[in-house]
Amino acid sequence: MFNSITTSEANRAVVTELTNKFALGAENIIARLAISYSLAQDVKLELKDLQDAKGKTYPAKILFGNHLEVYMAMVCQHYQLHKTDKDVPKYIKLHLDHGLQEIIHYSNSDGIDFLMKAIENGVEEQLSLL
Repeated sequence: MFNSITTSEANRAVVTELTNKFALGAENIIARLAISYSLAQDVKLELKDLQDAKGKTYPAKILFGNHLEVYMAMVCQHYQLHKTDKDVPKYIKLHLDHGLQEIIHYSNSDGIDFLMKAIENGVEEQLSLL
C-alpha cells in the first residue's frame, strides 16, 4: 500500500490551471480525471519514464476518497499486476502525470465540455466494437 502520490514539478501548475479552468471542484478531482483519462487511452506506460516527484502531493485518502480500491483495480488490471505489487503506486503516478499532460490540451474547454467529449468518445468506441 502507499500513503501518497506526487505529480511531477511540471504538472504542479497544470493541476492548478485545470482546476481553475474546469471548475469541477478541488484539485484532487482533476487528478482523478487525469488518471482515468490516461487509463482510458489504453496506453501502457513504462516505469523508465517515471518523472520527478517535486510537484503536488496528494495523500491517498484525499486523491481517491473512498475509491482507492477502484483505481488500484483499474491499474492492476491494465498491467496485469496484483494489488500488492510494489510498482502499483508508480503506475498510478505515471498515469496521473500522463493524464495531466493529455488533458491540458483541452484547457480551452470548460469542465463540462471536457467530460461530455470524453463520454462521447467512450460511447463511440464501445459502439464500434459491436
